[in-house]
Amino acid sequence: LNNTFNSTLIIFVNCRQFALVSPTGEQYECLQKQLRERIDEGCGETIYVVGMGTDGGDYGLDERDMEASVATVQSLCEQVDADLILLRERTETAGHVRDYLIRRRVGEADFLEVRVAVVGNVDAGKSTLLGVLTHGELDNGRGFARQKLFRHKHEMESGRTSSVGNDILGFDQEGQVVNKPDSHGGSLDWTKICERSSKVITFIDLAGHEKYLKTTVFGMTGHMPDFCMLMVGSNAGIIGMTKEHLGLALALNVPVFVVVTKIDMCPANILQETLKLLQRLLKSPGCRKIPVLVQNKDDVIVTASNFSSERMCPIFQISNVTGENMDLLKMFLNLLSPRTTFKDDEPPEFQIDDTYSVPGVGTVVSGTTLRGLIRLNDTLLLGPDPLGVFIPIVVKSIHRKRMPVKEVHGGQTASFALKKIKRSSIRKGMVMVSPRLNPQACWEFEAEILVLHHPTTISPRYQAMVHCGSIRQTATIIGMNKDCLRTGDKATVHFRFIKTPEYFHTDQRLVFREGRTKAVGTITKVRGHKNIHPIYTYIWFLEIYPNGNCY
Repeated sequence: LNNTFNSTLIIFVNCRQFALVSPTGEQYECLQKQLRERIDEGCGETIYVVGMGTDGGDYGLDERDMEASVATVQSLCEQVDADLILLRERTETAGHVRDYLIRRRVGEADFLEVRVAVVGNVDAGKSTLLGVLTHGELDNGRGFARQKLFRHKHEMESGRTSSVGNDILGFDQEGQVVNKPDSHGGSLDWTKICERSSKVITFIDLAGHEKYLKTTVFGMTGHMPDFCMLMVGSNAGIIGMTKEHLGLALALNVPVFVVVTKIDMCPANILQETLKLLQRLLKSPGCRKIPVLVQNKDDVIVTASNFSSERMCPIFQISNVTGENMDLLKMFLNLLSPRTTFKDDEPPEFQIDDTYSVPGVGTVVSGTTLRGLIRLNDTLLLGPDPLGVFIPIVVKSIHRKRMPVKEVHGGQTASFALKKIKRSSIRKGMVMVSPRLNPQACWEFEAEILVLHHPTTISPRYQAMVHCGSIRQTATIIGMNKDCLRTGDKATVHFRFIKTPEYFHTDQRLVFREGRTKAVGTITKVRGHKNIHPIYTYIWFLEIYPNGNCY
């Protein structure tokens, strides 16, 4: 559209300007097309600002023009089957400016899913915050909220998370929290939450203690979080594993936002010192973030709108005991959008991060759908086994967030019940893929790695643990394009797994560690699996299927 429109009749979206008051038919079609593109870019939602000028400044509209503009936007939303939710209204130079959240409507059994990994040093209040967010009850300062999240007895006794936990927070079309705990047992009914939600935030509760670092690394790589919530205790400051977890998120290219907890018990001077050190850390050459202290709803909308750039880092200051600023954090979580778009016409691919044996059901695997569409009764290839073989398997049933569904799409987490397969023959790191992909397992691969920290030198025949997606296995360095590697060095390294072949792609991120994180990198070349004598494949097949029938 040309630039002759009055600036007070303009909506400014993504550096484009459009008339909203009495648009012509051509303008209306253009607006509708733009809205569809914006929603697709935002994986189902976008933020519209009505009343912004041609140069991006907030000029405002008078009452009549604002109502006409909103009516046009409402009509556009009906055309694209989306809801219009008012976020804020403010008065500027020439009138009113409004920010709207536009979210695509979803079916009864469907919802937007955003995964948030929760990391930070031990005793930063990670599990307590999740207990307060998901159960809607404030903490008593003595561990009341976190008790509802722990999975093991020793976690309840020590108060420390040792395993990867999952909790959900549901938002309806209006952006209101729908979590309502059971009044008797205090447990959450995931099915009811998902049925009433248009967006579900899945929190991946990770361990903060150094002893459980390998579990935390697996949670960050295997569960594919969209965002990372770094927790910092205001009274303790940046200590222990805080920098380690921040570095891990940065290495995996996961956008980070920070939550400073326990502000109710922290003296003002200590809190200011913690915030000062935190801002200095985020601005340092290793991070290069733009820290923003979130103090009101305007800050929430600005940071949420620009968070996808990965440069901005919002900082929230909250209290789990008094509930201070908890509404700002919930509003920010509601505005987060998935980072990646997926196409249903791609061949399906699913990575396994856990296995179960359910009485009356059989073997169940859980994980993340990397791409494509998986339906009930689909036949996929499961593998690779220790010999690098993929076997056909049938999907008997599908559950998503404990709710039975008929299909799952790329980017969604799910659990599959599989027909006639032993749990002992499945391990974390295996995949279920479409036969169209003709998958090949590999023993060896090359990666471009950066050594973050090592006390001495790394040379050929050095062994350490490789984390890539849900893969966890020791690998040996066969060769590299340098004689040896020290802290800060970059090199192309040739690896070989020592136990079983794996299935992965080029351009996947990996973490190479022994104890503390050592190196991060990207896979550049995958070396195909060598042929195996048919007799070994046949022997292994008969071990799993004695009657010779895999269906």
